[in-house]
Amino acid sequence: MEKYGKSMVSRTISHVSFLMCKFLFSILCVGPIPAHIALIMDGNRRFAKRHVLLEDGTDPASGHRVGFKSLMSTIQYCYEMGMKCVTVYAFSTDNFKRGPEEVELLMNLMKEKLDEVLTDENMLKKLDVKINIWGHLELIPEPVRLAAKKAMDVTMHNKGPVLSVCMAYSSTNEITHAIEASIRDTRGNGTQIGVCDLERNLFTAGCVDPDIIIRTSGETRLSNFLLWQSDFTHLQNPNALWPEFSLRQFVLSVMDYQLVHAYLQKKKGEIEKNK
Repeated sequence: MEKYGKSMVSRTISHVSFLMCKFLFSILCVGPIPAHIALIMDGNRRFAKRHVLLEDGTDPASGHRVGFKSLMSTIQYCYEMGMKCVTVYAFSTDNFKRGPEEVELLMNLMKEKLDEVLTDENMLKKLDVKINIWGHLELIPEPVRLAAKKAMDVTMHNKGPVLSVCMAYSSTNEITHAIEASIRDTRGNGTQIGVCDLERNLFTAGCVDPDIIIRTSGETRLSNFLLWQSDFTHLQNPNALWPEFSLRQFVLSVMDYQLVHAYLQKKKGEIEKNK
């Protein structure tokens, strides 16, 4: 009987939380909703140390595991609000400079989570999510690379929201890759390389530029993330560490964007007019 009562309380709390989210999102949807939100998930290791999840002999990936739960909740919020694209900075090329044991753990964790996403019926069947993996995938171990390729292949024809995961990624490498590809495309035809040529060869080709980039833990650096695509992006730096990023922070981020939306659109229009 006691077990049944606890179960009823749990279901009631879950239902109330669901209704609260729907109510909040219905209010927010009165204003402009970002089409594309990008996330720099900073603070996983600090969260682990702060909450004594990371000690001698424990799993150094523990903070990242908690962070993955925050990521899945945030992705769900984005798609429930009708956002079309979510991009996450999962692993930069600079992250390879970390200790080999931590890099290996993170790679194993990424493979584990990619496999897990492919079994998530809510993501694949209900939301019909398409998955992109952006970056220099030749730098990552073969099992992770194969898992990334499988995720892209399985979701290739999905028509729902787009989840793009930046892995072994840096913006300077992306731009260099786009320049090299543009040179190959125009070699021998005597034409000059233009902005359109470069943008066609970026990893992000076909995806709208991000409306918001959120970097948690209060850091104000982009850390070589989507530099080309963020001319008119609203940059936000909430103090919460990534595993602490919750519905409250998400709602505040959207409200902050709505406050500056008109200004950003005005500036973008002025630039486009003067081209």
